[in-house]
Amino acid sequence: MAVAHWLVLFVTVIVVSNMRDVNGALLAATLEAITKANVNGPYIGIVIPNLFEMGPLLNSSNYSAAEIIDFSGRRFRFGTVEERKVILVMTGLSVINAAITTQLLLSFFNVEGVIHYGIARNANPDLHIGDVAIPQYWAHTGLWNWQRYGQGPEDELTLESNGDYTRTLGHLRFANYTTNVTGCASHDNLLNNIWYQPEEVFPVTGTPEERQHEFWVPVGSTYFAVAKKLEGLKLKPCVTTCLNYTPSVSTVERGISASIYLDNSAYRSFIYDKFNVSPVDMESASVALICYQQNTPFIAIRALSDLAGGGSAESNEADTFADLASDNAVMVVVEFIKQLSSETLSNGKIGSLI
Repeated sequence: MAVAHWLVLFVTVIVVSNMRDVNGALLAATLEAITKANVNGPYIGIVIPNLFEMGPLLNSSNYSAAEIIDFSGRRFRFGTVEERKVILVMTGLSVINAAITTQLLLSFFNVEGVIHYGIARNANPDLHIGDVAIPQYWAHTGLWNWQRYGQGPEDELTLESNGDYTRTLGHLRFANYTTNVTGCASHDNLLNNIWYQPEEVFPVTGTPEERQHEFWVPVGSTYFAVAKKLEGLKLKPCVTTCLNYTPSVSTVERGISASIYLDNSAYRSFIYDKFNVSPVDMESASVALICYQQNTPFIAIRALSDLAGGGSAESNEADTFADLASDNAVMVVVEFIKQLSSETLSNGKIGSLI
């Protein structure tokens, strides 16, 4: 079965290569390098948003670099972390870049699972800057149905009857956040309501073009069990600026992503009260959705660099604590891989999606 799978992939890559050689997008030398690399797999894919988040891992004594393969505007770095074979790849900012990069990784390389890490904003008042949060579920909260003015929760959404949209996830009423309202018990806002929507997904184990819907996407069950073993792990409080406490690792229920840099106290409070989320970022849910559709175990490890517009003196300080958060994220990734290796040796498996 495994041989057949890689034969199909090999043929697919040849077809794609022949289609693109004219444009130089995927040359024969690149195809040969990919094929040789896959023989040495499987690998853990480590997906990272930006170079400043990748830097601490590249410079870590726990990482040993090997070859590099460049194509489709991405650089795939091969090496080992704690003697586990890995492929590092930078996505770039936003859910779109993260999805494209993750799909390339899983389509062309022999990957057994994906670890995504980076920094994030924090919506959970029980967590702090420098802490690392590892959610069990991720959602993309950038897919909305925006109602026209005058409509409300009792009004069916356009195309709702077709199964395209739903009112089951709750909504945000902008008028609830109007300020300086005096002498008026009832006020309104032309922005009206937005309703959060699940993503359409097309799992490789399903029927093509037969859509399913997912909002809260689970990480790999074995991966999350391994992450639980890192609970309470003490992390660095200092790089150039020191915290007055020692950050640590927490597993949490939920994280969310959208192509929005969140620095707003009102929305931070809203999403925490509505969804019970902790880390808020711009990539993780996208990586989760791709891995879910490709039936590949996945986990996201996010270090908290700021409080997303909330809190007191320690809020709005991503510029100050981004380096500390990046270092702490890498520390947890290394410890996770150590624990994952132990789990693999004892159980002889890498985990599952459910």
